[in-house]
Amino acid sequence: MAHTVVIDNTGEHYDCAADRSLLKGMESLGRKGIPVGCRGGGCGICRVQIVAGQVATQRMSREQVSAADEASGIVLACKAMPLTDVRLRVIGLKTGLKKCFASTPACR
Repeated sequence: MAHTVVIDNTGEHYDCAADRSLLKGMESLGRKGIPVGCRGGGCGICRVQIVAGQVATQRMSREQVSAADEASGIVLACKAMPLTDVRLRVIGLKTGLKKCFASTPACR
């Protein structure tokens, strides 16, 4: 089943299957509302805050998303699958964190 995902920062919306991450769902439709990094839960480029709705999460780097962050709805879009329709706000990297990978387009 697909759920509607709305990106508050841009007003963009797309449908995302429950078995796909928010990031993969966006990318598969050629959308660009969420920044893309390593796609593995480590770089933090795709950090978002869930404003409304629910997601299931896979393991994420605690350097990027602390337990307190996660409790306030902050997740990595590459590791979050929608359980319901979702509204999110893109927040990106934590302030002061400069970890980049050569494979990360935003860091080239």
